[in-house]
Amino acid sequence: MKQILNLEPKAVWKYFYEITQVPRPSKREGKMILYLEDFAAKHNLPLKKDAAGNILITKNATKGYKNLPVVILQSHVDMVCEKNSDVTHDFENDPIETIVDGEWLRANGTTLGADNGIGVAAELAILADDDIAHGPLECLFTVDEETGLTGANALKEGFMIGKILLNLDSEEEGELFIGCAGGKGTIATFVYEPQPAPLSLQYFRIAVSGLKGGHSGSDIHCGRGNANRILARFLYRLKEKFDFVLSELNGGNQHNAIAREASVVIGVNVADREAVRVLLNHFAADVENELKRVDPDVHITMETVEKPDFHIGNVLAERLINSLLACPHGVMAMSHDMEGLVETSTNLASVKMDAGNRIVVCTSQRSSIESAKNAVADQVAAVFRLAGAEVVHGDGYPGWAPNPDSKILTAARESYRKLFGKEPEIKAIHAGLECGLFLSKYPWLDMISFGPTLREVHSPDERIRIDTVSLWWKHLLELLKNIPE
Repeated sequence: MKQILNLEPKAVWKYFYEITQVPRPSKREGKMILYLEDFAAKHNLPLKKDAAGNILITKNATKGYKNLPVVILQSHVDMVCEKNSDVTHDFENDPIETIVDGEWLRANGTTLGADNGIGVAAELAILADDDIAHGPLECLFTVDEETGLTGANALKEGFMIGKILLNLDSEEEGELFIGCAGGKGTIATFVYEPQPAPLSLQYFRIAVSGLKGGHSGSDIHCGRGNANRILARFLYRLKEKFDFVLSELNGGNQHNAIAREASVVIGVNVADREAVRVLLNHFAADVENELKRVDPDVHITMETVEKPDFHIGNVLAERLINSLLACPHGVMAMSHDMEGLVETSTNLASVKMDAGNRIVVCTSQRSSIESAKNAVADQVAAVFRLAGAEVVHGDGYPGWAPNPDSKILTAARESYRKLFGKEPEIKAIHAGLECGLFLSKYPWLDMISFGPTLREVHSPDERIRIDTVSLWWKHLLELLKNIPE
C-alpha cells in the first residue's frame, strides 16, 4: 500500500488504491456502486443511478469556466477476473494486491483491474478536487463492460446531457482513439450421454499452461498461443494414431481473453501409454519452437490420474475435436483504411463441461465492418453446426466509425502538442469500446478515447506503466481547460 500511495499523481493513485480494495467482478459490481454512492455523499455531489446500475455524478464548473460546454468523463467500473492456477484469490471478496515492479505496477498473480480502474480513479480525483479547472462535468461510471457492454447498452436517452464524451479506457499513452470495432459472441453447445469409463485403460491429464493470453481485441494480432487450439491440435494428431476416450475438456475463461490454460483427461490402452507420451513430447517441442518468440513459457504436461466416472463417447469426441481444430482463431483481415489496424478477428475463447452433460464452446468475433463481423460469426457457426452442435449468436454491439473532423479531437491534439511538443498518434482500436453504444443512443456525441499505457490486460500479467499515468493526467487536465465551445 505504501508504495502505490507514493506514486505521482498522488490523487489518482490514492483512488486507484481504494478501488483495488473493492471487489468488482463483471455483473457483480454492487460493492463498487456502494463505494461510488458513499463518495458522492461525502463530497456533496449529485448522483443518479439507472436500473442497470450505471452511475452519473455531476459537478459544476470551476470559476472562469462556466461557459464551457458540458463534458462527459466515462469509465467502466467492472474488471476481468483472471488468476494464475497456483494463486488462491476470491474476486468477490478479496482485495487486489498491488506490486510496484520497476517502472510498472502489477498485481500478485491476478489481473490488476487498471482496465478500467485507472479511468475511474482519474474521474474521482477530478470530482474530489475543487482546484482543478474545468467546465461543467458529468462523470459516467458504467457496469458490466467486460462481459457484454450491458451497462452501456442499457443507457436511456436523457440520462446525461453532455455532447462531448472523453472515454478513459484506452491503453497507450500518446495515442488518441477515434474508432473501435464492433463485436459479437457465438456459442456452440454439444450434449453428450455419459459412458462408463473402462477399467482397462490408463488415464492421463494433459495440460497446456504458461501462455501469455491477453485481450482478444488489442492482442489478437500478436500471434500468441491459444491453449484451446493447441490442445485440439494434439488431440487430433492423437486420434490419427491411437484409440482413446475423452472424459474431461476445459480451457479458457473469459470471452474477451485469449485462452492461457486448458486441460483434458483421456484414457488410452496401457500398451500405448509410452507411445502417447513420446508423441506428446514431439508435439510439445513443435509448439515451443513455433511460439518461442511470442510465448516462450508455454508448457505442456502429461500426468497419470485416477479413473474418471465416465467418458463422452467416441463419436461426439471426434466431432468435438474436429470442430475445435477447424474453428478459425486469430486475425481474419486487416483494415484497408488504417494501416496496421486489424479489421476482423475471431477468438476461440473457452471450452467448458457443465453438470448438465453439456460442453459449451464460447467464441467472440470483432470487426470494424458490420458485415464482416457477421460473416466471420457465421463461419464459426457453420463449423460447429457441421459437427452437430447447437449454435446461438449474441446480440453483439456496434462499432464506432472514425470522425477525423471531430472538434474534441482537434482540441486534444492541440493540448497534447502544447504540453509535450510532439504530435499524438490518431488511431482506431480493434478492441470494443462502449463508445459505439453511446453513439447509438446519443448520435450527437463528439468523442475520443485515451489513457495511460497498459500491457497484458485481461491476464494475470496485466500491468500499467507508472510514468504514463502522469503524462495522461496532465493531458486530461489541459484538455478540460480547452474544451471547444
